[in-house]
Amino acid sequence: MRFSPSGRLALTIVLAVYGFRILVHPEAGWFLDNVDLPIHETGHLVFSPFGEFMQFAGGTLFQLLLPAVFVGYFLRQKDRHGASIALWWVAQSLWNVSVYVKDARAQELPLVGGGEHDWAYLLGELNLLPRDQVIGHAVWLAGVIVYLIAIGIGLNASLGKSARVAPSEPATSLRSA
Repeated sequence: MRFSPSGRLALTIVLAVYGFRILVHPEAGWFLDNVDLPIHETGHLVFSPFGEFMQFAGGTLFQLLLPAVFVGYFLRQKDRHGASIALWWVAQSLWNVSVYVKDARAQELPLVGGGEHDWAYLLGELNLLPRDQVIGHAVWLAGVIVYLIAIGIGLNASLGKSARVAPSEPATSLRSA
Protein backbone atom coordinates (compact mmCIF):
# COMPACT_ATOMS: atom_id res chain seq x y z
CA MET A 1 0.00 0.00 0.00
CA ARG A 2 1.38 3.38 -0.99
CA PHE A 3 0.38 6.64 0.61
CA SER A 4 -0.58 9.65 -1.46
CA PRO A 5 2.05 12.41 -1.59
CA SER A 6 0.09 14.37 1.02
CA GLY A 7 -0.18 11.26 3.22
CA ARG A 8 3.57 10.67 2.95
CA LEU A 9 4.23 14.28 3.81
CA ALA A 10 1.90 14.14 6.82
CA LEU A 11 3.55 10.95 8.11
CA THR A 12 7.00 12.45 7.65
CA ILE A 13 5.97 15.55 9.62
CA VAL A 14 4.49 13.42 12.42
CA LEU A 15 7.71 11.39 12.60
CA ALA A 16 9.79 14.58 12.57
CA VAL A 17 7.85 16.03 15.51
CA TYR A 18 7.68 12.76 17.45
CA GLY A 19 11.36 12.09 16.73
CA PHE A 20 12.37 15.54 17.94
CA ARG A 21 10.57 14.92 21.22
CA ILE A 22 12.40 11.59 21.60
CA LEU A 23 15.81 13.03 20.78
CA VAL A 24 15.35 15.74 23.40
CA HIS A 25 14.32 13.22 26.08
CA PRO A 26 15.31 9.69 25.01
CA GLU A 27 15.17 8.53 28.63
CA ALA A 28 11.46 9.35 28.97
CA GLY A 29 10.27 5.89 27.95
CA TRP A 30 8.49 6.26 24.63
CA PHE A 31 5.97 3.91 23.01
CA LEU A 32 8.50 2.45 20.57
CA ASP A 33 10.75 1.43 23.45
CA ASN A 34 8.15 -1.31 24.01
CA VAL A 35 8.68 -2.47 20.44
CA ASP A 36 12.47 -2.32 20.73
CA LEU A 37 12.65 -4.32 23.97
CA PRO A 38 11.51 -7.73 22.64
CA ILE A 39 13.65 -7.23 19.54
CA HIS A 40 16.62 -6.44 21.78
CA GLU A 41 16.02 -9.50 23.94
CA THR A 42 15.66 -11.72 20.86
CA GLY A 43 19.06 -10.46 19.71
CA HIS A 44 20.68 -12.03 22.77
CA LEU A 45 19.32 -15.41 21.69
CA VAL A 46 20.25 -14.93 18.02
CA PHE A 47 23.85 -14.00 18.81
CA SER A 48 24.38 -16.42 21.73
CA PRO A 49 26.08 -19.10 19.55
CA PHE A 50 28.90 -16.61 18.88
CA GLY A 51 30.20 -16.40 22.44
CA GLU A 52 29.53 -14.42 25.59
CA PHE A 53 30.66 -11.03 24.28
CA MET A 54 28.50 -11.34 21.17
CA GLN A 55 25.56 -12.54 23.24
CA PHE A 56 25.74 -9.34 25.28
CA ALA A 57 26.27 -7.20 22.16
CA GLY A 58 23.59 -9.10 20.25
CA GLY A 59 20.69 -7.32 21.90
CA THR A 60 21.84 -3.92 20.67
CA LEU A 61 23.01 -5.30 17.32
CA PHE A 62 19.66 -6.94 16.60
CA GLN A 63 17.77 -3.85 17.76
CA LEU A 64 19.68 -1.83 15.14
CA LEU A 65 19.92 -4.47 12.42
CA LEU A 66 16.22 -5.31 12.24
CA PRO A 67 15.06 -1.83 11.21
CA ALA A 68 18.13 -1.56 8.93
CA VAL A 69 16.93 -4.70 7.11
CA PHE A 70 13.63 -2.91 6.48
CA VAL A 71 15.55 0.08 5.10
CA GLY A 72 17.24 -2.28 2.64
CA TYR A 73 13.96 -3.95 1.76
CA PHE A 74 12.23 -0.68 0.95
CA LEU A 75 15.21 0.55 -1.05
CA ARG A 76 15.13 -2.65 -3.12
CA GLN A 77 11.45 -1.96 -3.74
CA LYS A 78 12.43 1.57 -4.81
CA ASP A 79 10.23 2.96 -2.03
CA ARG A 80 12.31 5.81 -0.66
CA HIS A 81 9.55 6.98 1.66
CA GLY A 82 9.20 3.51 3.20
CA ALA A 83 12.98 3.41 3.59
CA SER A 84 12.89 6.80 5.34
CA ILE A 85 10.38 5.49 7.89
CA ALA A 86 12.54 2.44 8.64
CA LEU A 87 15.62 4.68 8.83
CA TRP A 88 13.76 6.88 11.30
CA TRP A 89 13.26 3.70 13.37
CA VAL A 90 17.03 3.13 13.30
CA ALA A 91 17.49 6.65 14.72
CA GLN A 92 14.92 6.02 17.45
CA SER A 93 16.67 2.75 18.31
CA LEU A 94 20.02 4.54 18.54
CA TRP A 95 18.52 6.99 21.04
CA ASN A 96 17.10 4.08 23.02
CA VAL A 97 20.52 2.39 23.05
CA SER A 98 22.22 5.65 24.08
CA VAL A 99 20.20 5.66 27.31
CA TYR A 100 21.32 2.09 28.04
CA VAL A 101 24.99 2.91 27.31
CA LYS A 102 24.91 5.98 29.56
CA ASP A 103 23.52 3.78 32.37
CA ALA A 104 26.48 1.38 32.28
CA ARG A 105 28.16 2.59 35.48
CA ALA A 106 25.05 3.69 37.39
CA GLN A 107 22.99 0.61 36.44
CA GLU A 108 19.75 2.28 37.48
CA LEU A 109 17.60 1.03 34.59
CA PRO A 110 15.38 -1.95 35.39
CA LEU A 111 16.58 -5.01 33.51
CA VAL A 112 14.28 -7.64 32.04
CA GLY A 113 14.69 -10.77 34.14
CA GLY A 114 17.51 -9.23 36.16
CA GLY A 115 20.95 -10.40 35.13
CA GLU A 116 23.97 -8.42 34.09
CA HIS A 117 23.78 -5.01 32.43
CA ASP A 118 24.76 -5.42 28.75
CA TRP A 119 26.68 -2.20 28.45
CA ALA A 120 28.37 -2.49 31.84
CA TYR A 121 29.69 -5.88 30.66
CA LEU A 122 30.62 -4.72 27.15
CA LEU A 123 32.35 -1.51 28.20
CA GLY A 124 34.01 -3.31 31.11
CA GLU A 125 35.41 -5.96 28.75
CA LEU A 126 36.73 -3.21 26.48
CA ASN A 127 38.14 -1.18 29.41
CA LEU A 128 35.85 1.69 28.42
CA LEU A 129 33.43 1.73 31.35
CA PRO A 130 34.61 5.16 32.61
CA ARG A 131 33.68 6.55 29.16
CA ASP A 132 30.05 5.40 29.21
CA GLN A 133 28.69 8.96 29.08
CA VAL A 134 30.88 9.96 26.13
CA ILE A 135 30.07 6.76 24.21
CA GLY A 136 26.37 7.07 25.03
CA HIS A 137 26.40 10.65 23.78
CA ALA A 138 28.12 9.54 20.55
CA VAL A 139 25.40 6.92 20.03
CA TRP A 140 22.76 9.61 20.66
CA LEU A 141 24.49 11.93 18.17
CA ALA A 142 24.58 9.14 15.58
CA GLY A 143 20.82 8.88 16.11
CA VAL A 144 20.41 12.60 15.48
CA ILE A 145 22.33 12.33 12.21
CA VAL A 146 20.32 9.30 11.08
CA TYR A 147 17.10 11.09 12.09
CA LEU A 148 17.97 14.16 10.01
CA ILE A 149 18.82 11.98 7.00
CA ALA A 150 15.58 10.00 7.42
CA ILE A 151 13.45 13.14 7.61
CA GLY A 152 15.29 14.64 4.63
CA ILE A 153 14.69 11.52 2.55
CA GLY A 154 11.07 11.40 3.70
CA LEU A 155 10.46 15.01 2.72
CA ASN A 156 12.21 14.52 -0.60
CA ALA A 157 10.22 11.38 -1.34
CA SER A 158 6.99 13.11 -0.31
CA LEU A 159 7.52 16.29 -2.27
CA GLY A 160 9.72 14.96 -5.07
CA LYS A 161 7.13 13.52 -7.45
CA SER A 162 4.46 16.12 -6.83
CA ALA A 163 6.97 18.98 -7.07
CA ARG A 164 8.41 17.86 -10.40
CA VAL A 165 7.26 19.73 -13.44
CA ALA A 166 6.70 17.63 -16.52
CA PRO A 167 9.06 18.62 -19.31
CA SER A 168 7.28 20.69 -21.89
CA GLU A 169 7.37 19.89 -25.59
CA PRO A 170 9.74 21.97 -27.61
CA ALA A 171 8.09 24.83 -29.43
CA THR A 172 9.51 23.75 -32.74
CA SER A 173 9.76 20.30 -34.16
CA LEU A 174 12.80 18.93 -35.87
CA ARG A 175 10.68 16.64 -38.02
CA SER A 176 10.53 17.48 -41.67
CA ALA A 177 7.18 18.22 -43.20
